[in-house]
Amino acid sequence: MADYKEAPLASRPKTLDPNEYFNLSLEYRRAEEERSAMRSNLKLQYQTQLNNPHRKALIEDPALNRWMYARSHTYPHFKATAKTSLTGLLFGVVPIFALYYLFKTDRDKKEADIKAGKYDRRFALSS
Repeated sequence: MADYKEAPLASRPKTLDPNEYFNLSLEYRRAEEERSAMRSNLKLQYQTQLNNPHRKALIEDPALNRWMYARSHTYPHFKATAKTSLTGLLFGVVPIFALYYLFKTDRDKKEADIKAGKYDRRFALSS
């Protein structure tokens, strides 16, 4: 950390700030320990429910429920940005016009060759 050089266009990341590691107050340390103890207690409780051989009911995992809700309700929370608009344009609109141009120019070239008598129509049913 001591030899870390900041990028010219970006500030130092909060995780590399030395004050986050060395100059911590007692209240901050105590709050971190309480949060860590609460997390470990919840993990232990979930693991005991999950590994109970006599379990009859489903285990409710709130994080999994929130994730499933977010996955199934994407459109009400969708926010159009420049990146999503460009992606939609590139993968939705551009291929349609590119294929139209490709097929149209190929057909026009083939028709011009047929009219000029240069195109060999081997499997034509009528001449």
